[in-house]
Amino acid sequence: MSDVMTRPVQPKPETNQSISEKSLSDAGRAVRNRTDRPKILVVANQKGGVGKTTTAINLATALAAVERRVLILDLDPQGNASTGLGIDRVNRSLSTYEVLLGSANVAAAAVSSAIPGLDIVPSTVDLSGAEIELIDLPQRSYRLRAALDAAMTAPGGLAYDYVLIDCPPSLNLLTLNALVAADSVLVPLQCEFFALEGLSLLLRTVERVRSAYNPTLEIQGVVLTMFDVRNRLSDQVAADVRGYLGDKVYNTVIPRNVRISEAPSHGKPALLYDYRCAGSQAYIKLAGEIIRRENRPHAA
Repeated sequence: MSDVMTRPVQPKPETNQSISEKSLSDAGRAVRNRTDRPKILVVANQKGGVGKTTTAINLATALAAVERRVLILDLDPQGNASTGLGIDRVNRSLSTYEVLLGSANVAAAAVSSAIPGLDIVPSTVDLSGAEIELIDLPQRSYRLRAALDAAMTAPGGLAYDYVLIDCPPSLNLLTLNALVAADSVLVPLQCEFFALEGLSLLLRTVERVRSAYNPTLEIQGVVLTMFDVRNRLSDQVAADVRGYLGDKVYNTVIPRNVRISEAPSHGKPALLYDYRCAGSQAYIKLAGEIIRRENRPHAA
């Protein structure tokens, strides 16, 4: 199985000067160097069904539970993160679609969730057409980054400890915007054989984005999801990934859990639906592990 995990090739930098790092404003570059700004994590995997949205909303809830202020950006046209937090469609008058196109700012589009300290910029079906509309816009790969930089430089700033970006299950222009805007990538990885091929592709994509758009982008970590203790393949996949990426793989694993699967249909994160279930407890442990690795101070 380890043959699947080939080392990602070193890509050649893209040379499109109209969307280069140099074109970002001085203010935007300066705010990226501030220590009091939120950590921006993109939750990404081009393979669907790996627990990406589940990880985004439950990790965000767990971080909020330990008094970290968290903002989720729902960048998936399906809007599952928004639905999973109980955001009704009538309360999505502004969304990530308007933020990307520049007709709304992040603060105006943010909606409070039922969890104290956790807000979300929701998604709507309009986002499914955003890629076509973005093609002819200047700085099309930097639209989200520019919006976040503007929010951080505005009066009052962006008063969050973490910004989590939930991406669609594909490597499209929406995902590229997220990767360009992010500090690092959190990769949910389902414990199955074909997931390893997807991980190799994602790592190569991160290298390309780092070379051409965002030189500070890094892999935050890999979280193993849908781990089944009864299945020997889960152990084998976990061992292969840990052997390849070392301590980039979190010690916490997310088990396959019925209560996690049921929670979205009730418009609640698993931690609100069943705090004591194994899945909820795993996300609490994951949040603690991320905070310990980051050792970040609270937002003011």
